[in-house]
Amino acid sequence: MTVESTAARKPRRSGAKRSTSARSTKKQSAEPELVQLLTPEGERVEHPEYAIDLTPDELRGLYRDMVLTRRFDAEATTLQRQGELGLWASLLGQEAAQIGSGRALRDDDYVFPTYREHGVAWCRGVDPTNLLGMFRGVNHGGWDPNSNNFHLYTIVIGAQTLHATGYAMGVAKDGADSAVLAYFGDGASSQGDVAESFTYSAVYNAPVVFFCQNNQWAISEPTEKQTRVPLYQRAQGYGFPGVRVDGNDVLACLAVTKAALERARTGQGPMLVEAFTYRMGAHTTSDDPTRYRPSEERELWETKDPILRLRTLLSNENLADDAFFDGLEEEADALAKRVREAVRAMPDPDHMALFEHTYADGHALVDEERAQFAAYQASFVTAEEGI
Repeated sequence: MTVESTAARKPRRSGAKRSTSARSTKKQSAEPELVQLLTPEGERVEHPEYAIDLTPDELRGLYRDMVLTRRFDAEATTLQRQGELGLWASLLGQEAAQIGSGRALRDDDYVFPTYREHGVAWCRGVDPTNLLGMFRGVNHGGWDPNSNNFHLYTIVIGAQTLHATGYAMGVAKDGADSAVLAYFGDGASSQGDVAESFTYSAVYNAPVVFFCQNNQWAISEPTEKQTRVPLYQRAQGYGFPGVRVDGNDVLACLAVTKAALERARTGQGPMLVEAFTYRMGAHTTSDDPTRYRPSEERELWETKDPILRLRTLLSNENLADDAFFDGLEEEADALAKRVREAVRAMPDPDHMALFEHTYADGHALVDEERAQFAAYQASFVTAEEGI
């Protein structure tokens, strides 16, 4: 399979009629052409530019990564519904994009995530329980970024691409041969920070790979309302290559990201990887996707499930047996139990902490707001005592 044509479509005038052949062509081209090594039916296919040769152990390892990541993600969603977390951003459906790209990294590479890269965090050795402290409100991230070369989650949309670009420029000046991997979503691609990152990385030939997880919905806005061309084609205007990969194919994501990182390490500059995937759940637990997208859309993408297609390959090629799958299910249950117990053992958030470290020397308005909030909190205690 090849990369989609770079030709941009001309706008159609309002009211103009489209011929039957044009409608047919549009329908036929609805499915994007992309790099794919494992079909939704679980069959291996070849690609002329990207190839990867994995052992049975490595294939089982990728499957294990995706299963455990999905189970952890599901447990976090449940904990939020039970009131243990303030918010959660699910990665459901994007496991292949994250595990494939995450396993392409070397230990000395550096990652700048958004707030949804739970699978990449898993690949970098970040304990899943550490990811939940921020969503519970007890810390700003429970891990040391330099111990895993995995930066803290970034909530500001697109800002981490600038951090990644600056870090990559520093890597180049230091003469190191490591690379930087920056994650962002299709919605973030509309941010000015991302455009500036593309400009600087290209001009300074920074060793950074931009990995866009195009899950097709920036909250309630579909991708077609954000761009006139496929996202990976934007790289051309900045002077570096872009490629679209099947984001539900863990093998293709691994092969393409590995090649892009090696390209960056050898001084060939930045590259944009667009992982074409789908957000199976809500944007976050505060979102209701049934209000803006049809259920048929999700049902279609369920047939392209990244975990199911790799399981099919493992079964058909006799690379894994029932004992492996059963054992993994038990491991997933144990992980969920550990996460559940760890979150419930966390302290409640310190409500007054949000006023700390805002100004180094204090501020009259902040002091006033702190006093008002403290009185508000105290009113609940008074009401309980009066019961």
